[in-house]
Amino acid sequence: MLEMNQTAVARYEAWLADPSIDAATKEELAALRGNDKEIEDRFYRELEFGTGGLRGVMGAGTNRLNVYTVGKATQGLANWTLTQSSSPSVVIAHDSRNNSPEFALDAALVLAANGVTAYLFQGLRPTPQLSFAVRALKATSGVVITASHNPPEYNGYKAYGSDGCQLVPADAEQVIGAIQAVTGFDQVKRISRGEAEAKGLLRWLGDAEDQDYVQTVAAQSLNRELLQNGLGEALTVVYTPLHGAGNMPVRNVLAAAGLSNVRIVKEQEQPDGYFSTVKSPNPEEREAFTLAIKLGQEIGADLIIGTDPDCDRMGAVVRNNEGEFVVLSGNQSGAIMVNYLLGTLKERGQLPANGAVIKTIVTSEMGADIAKSYGAAVINTLTGFKYIGEQMTKFEHSGEHAFLFGYEESYGYLAGTYARDKDAVVASLLISEAAAYYKSQGKTLYDVLLELYAKFGYYLEGLESRTLKGVDGVQKIAGIMDDWRGNPPAEVAGVRVKQVLDYLPGIDGLPAENVLKYLLEDGSWFCLRPSGTEPKIKVYFAVRGQSLNHSQDAIKALTETVMARVDSKA
Repeated sequence: MLEMNQTAVARYEAWLADPSIDAATKEELAALRGNDKEIEDRFYRELEFGTGGLRGVMGAGTNRLNVYTVGKATQGLANWTLTQSSSPSVVIAHDSRNNSPEFALDAALVLAANGVTAYLFQGLRPTPQLSFAVRALKATSGVVITASHNPPEYNGYKAYGSDGCQLVPADAEQVIGAIQAVTGFDQVKRISRGEAEAKGLLRWLGDAEDQDYVQTVAAQSLNRELLQNGLGEALTVVYTPLHGAGNMPVRNVLAAAGLSNVRIVKEQEQPDGYFSTVKSPNPEEREAFTLAIKLGQEIGADLIIGTDPDCDRMGAVVRNNEGEFVVLSGNQSGAIMVNYLLGTLKERGQLPANGAVIKTIVTSEMGADIAKSYGAAVINTLTGFKYIGEQMTKFEHSGEHAFLFGYEESYGYLAGTYARDKDAVVASLLISEAAAYYKSQGKTLYDVLLELYAKFGYYLEGLESRTLKGVDGVQKIAGIMDDWRGNPPAEVAGVRVKQVLDYLPGIDGLPAENVLKYLLEDGSWFCLRPSGTEPKIKVYFAVRGQSLNHSQDAIKALTETVMARVDSKA
């Protein structure tokens, strides 16, 4: 038996013998006897609390998300918050996933047992509202129970700092250390809900906080007067929350801004932790919009928008010149919003001289070129919106830049400084408002995209990912990165490699991260990055051509060449 298997079996037996583990969980584990592969997968490691928190498949085991792994993480977080404030408090929110309400309440009761005030939302709320509430309530920390757009069997636990930003590496390392110091489940403190409420250590958040958030997001509108004077009614929007937390916040914000002609996909309106109408609740994928596109065709919609379960990612679908609905990429939507936002501000003389747009290193340069054309600075960060939020907080303290917009290729956007995380609610507002504004000029968002291509170049991007689960998968992903790091190519698809950026040691003032980016002589690039939340390796591609056909051919050749080498090691 391999050493890894021996470790897994030892942990498995320890759980069965642990008096802190409940009978139902032990029964679930006992049924696994003889299934060595499943036992190994559940126990070969501790579910790691990384810089993005916890994320994993739900079930019993150290490598699963359950009340015990959530409790241990929360005990560590409680211990950390007690070092940060003499009167610590934590805001907690959750999405529509199975077990999210139970995990959120359990986290609150662990915090309360440690003398930390827990502010808990009554029902599901968007992740960005959690970020906003941490700032509004001046809390020490925040927690949201979500696995974003992962499949239904997943859930997660994300932790936030007092600025409303997901924990950045320095703080995350302290929290990880505090969690690792919790060596047994018997060290996790809990009190009852009744006791926590009686002591004032469990406080419920509701309508007042919702109104505060909706009004703050709606205030990011740039053309509210025009929208409320007919422009908002002229635009027909279809919206799907994909069974998640966006339903009411998105509708309320759009209505508050004056976008009154919004139709909801009824089949996907209600919360459903199984996401039963889609293969994956991911607005990056066209399949998630099947029902929305059907409705859009029936009513002649101008725009279709969808948000993921925790409502921090927004996808947009628009009509092309043939009248067909096409899903915009995150880069395309981002470029359109950058152009609309900065163009409107400049037209009104409200564009600050020190304005800045923040994007990640795997996000297209198209939005950056647009921002620079308006005189804005562009700042690059590592992948993960926490790094964008970190830059925003630095701006707030230094005054060096005025934050205008932040975005990443994976459908995450933010305008306004009220939060420190991507917000699909404000993104839904801005993309809808932009569609209404350009419609008044006789243009669709697709027309605008073609205009931007003609002006700045035909940027095209792609993403390939390979899922490699279990112990073998971890090793294969490491092997792929080692292969490219140790043997960098001189050319790819006939184009010379100009520069290799290895972010592992930490470069350009960014934290160390296992990412490789290859810059080619013709301005194209590709980037290899192991996912921090799923058993995947992701490969990003970007080209800039003289025509759409040229770009399509270039990205096809680049993708095929790189993925052939990746797949040979997978």
